[in-house]
Amino acid sequence: MEIPLLKDIVILFSLSVGVLYLCHRFGIPTIVGFLVTGMVVGPYGLGLIHAMHEVEMLAEIGVVLLLFTIGIEFSLEKLLQLKKTVLIGGTLQVLITTWVAVILAKQFGFGGFTGEFIFLGFLMALSSTAVVLKLIQDRAEVDSPHGRITLGILIFQDIIIVPMILITPFLAGKSDQVDMAMWPLLVKGALIIILVIVGAKWLVPHLLYQIARTRNHELFLLSIVVICFGVAWLTAQAGLSLALGAFLAGLIISESEYSHHALGNILPFRDVFTTFFFVSIGMMLNMGFLFQQVITILLMTLAVLTIKSLIAGLVTLLLGFPLRTGILVGLALGQIGEFSFILSRVGLENGLLSGDIYQQFLSVTILSMASTPFLLALAPRLATRLGRLPLPDWVTRPAEETRTVSNLRDHLIIIGFGVNGRNVARAARAAGIPYIIIEMNPETVRREQARGVPIFYGDATREPVLSRARVEHARVVVVAINDPTATRRITEAVRRLNPSAHLIVRTRYVQEVQPLYELGANEVIPEEFETSVEIFTRVLAQYLIPRDTIEKLVARVRADGYQMFRSLSAPLPAGDLKLHLPDVEISTCRIPEESPVIGKSLVELNLRQRFDVSVVAIRRDEQLFLNPDPHLRLQSQDFLILLGKPEPLNRAMRYLEGSMDG
Repeated sequence: MEIPLLKDIVILFSLSVGVLYLCHRFGIPTIVGFLVTGMVVGPYGLGLIHAMHEVEMLAEIGVVLLLFTIGIEFSLEKLLQLKKTVLIGGTLQVLITTWVAVILAKQFGFGGFTGEFIFLGFLMALSSTAVVLKLIQDRAEVDSPHGRITLGILIFQDIIIVPMILITPFLAGKSDQVDMAMWPLLVKGALIIILVIVGAKWLVPHLLYQIARTRNHELFLLSIVVICFGVAWLTAQAGLSLALGAFLAGLIISESEYSHHALGNILPFRDVFTTFFFVSIGMMLNMGFLFQQVITILLMTLAVLTIKSLIAGLVTLLLGFPLRTGILVGLALGQIGEFSFILSRVGLENGLLSGDIYQQFLSVTILSMASTPFLLALAPRLATRLGRLPLPDWVTRPAEETRTVSNLRDHLIIIGFGVNGRNVARAARAAGIPYIIIEMNPETVRREQARGVPIFYGDATREPVLSRARVEHARVVVVAINDPTATRRITEAVRRLNPSAHLIVRTRYVQEVQPLYELGANEVIPEEFETSVEIFTRVLAQYLIPRDTIEKLVARVRADGYQMFRSLSAPLPAGDLKLHLPDVEISTCRIPEESPVIGKSLVELNLRQRFDVSVVAIRRDEQLFLNPDPHLRLQSQDFLILLGKPEPLNRAMRYLEGSMDG
């Protein structure tokens, strides 16, 4: 029996493979490739896909999984840290964008009454959570300042879509529907928030622990899927969006120790289903209508991108962040989002959108989405050029940035106060090394300054900020931020301002290592390589490689710029590394109360002669006897650390535990 959906899926994925291959060859973002695929296979293209409704349902699953994975990588603690961005930044962005859109709609005659103008403002205020967060995830910038602000505003937009849907009938003159729906929704929303908190703190961690104990991969995977779709379904039943519910489900799992394992299991499914989402968006574009009004639609798209980017950038500046962050956030939020499609259908049902305006809205939305990858790629260069213009001080130098530091010399400068920055500062404080911290999060700066931490606010890509930290007189500079473009600019600026400073740069990207060295970094610490160093150090220790040999190997790997890891053909930089004791193991054995060896000395046991096993150490309560006295008599509950080959070790341990005769 033929399944129509299966045929459509084969066509869709086959064409996607070809389009994505061409996009890869020409350096075009994959999202654009998916949108193009949708335009080709959709009803306004070649008409190859017939199961439109089923594809849209699969697209919804893609959005759910995308927001679920983002929630897992986030946490309730991080979300609480974003409360200012979500509440103040999100509110300002939506209100200002709606207000500007209402003025423009009146001016150019889009709609005939105030309700239509406000509804168009709602449509314009929302940005694309799916597109933006996927791009930021791919660039590993979720934890960067602009990534956190962008996420905070997007979360607010995902929440505010619900009141917008409720208000839409009121805008169309059907006020009675709003009063009937508001109070039940508020009650359901409060119950879901309680469910999320209780689930994150108590229910889900305990449940996943019990499931993980079974070591059943299928059971664990199905449990994660049930949590994801179950919470998403509950929020949808309450009148909230599926995507918001999926994000909350991810937050619940993020609080457990199994979040990374859950993420690894769900990522392949997310990548498959998000393909349906982006393709389904492309399928909605009416190519005939677009070509008929191509100039008008292009101008409208440019206007939307410009206005929304300026508003989001202005809101970022009002939150106290520097110009560079404002530009990155503005260009990330310049498009119209997928939730506007949902809202537009409600508008159509209530007579707030006419046919032509609806088609213009679809065309502008899809084109703005397609332009987002290019705008995000352009954003760092644009921020650099605008930062060099003679702009007013209130734009380039927020109030917190004017704080000066004392006349430090030979001090340490730490740029970025995340986990790595905090650890470096803690070590410097313990060693009595004078240091100063530059941080771009104004809330972090204010909180740490109240604790007496030598920290000030500023964008370290700007030379005046580095000068305030007296970079010219610093002995060591540590760059520990998550923005790769800003990291390169800071590296170049520090080296130019202080050629003699020892510059240590942390990066998350392997491909950034060589460019950072070329820009003047003395040491580049890539996270992936340092993890590898730690792993193979412990592996070698288990094979009883001498500690000094391991330390020499690690030093050579780092001194060689991790060339051993960067090239499979690179020689191992430690010719004296040998497995001198390949068959030897170290094990521990506890002496039980009924053991026959209690009260006997090591001389009497003669383990070396009888089993070819040596006692390296004995732990008794809080005491540790290294190379123990041969006449030391064993007691109950002593821990013996034994050295020997596997089989003799097993026999000696059974003898000591009393399970075999000597």
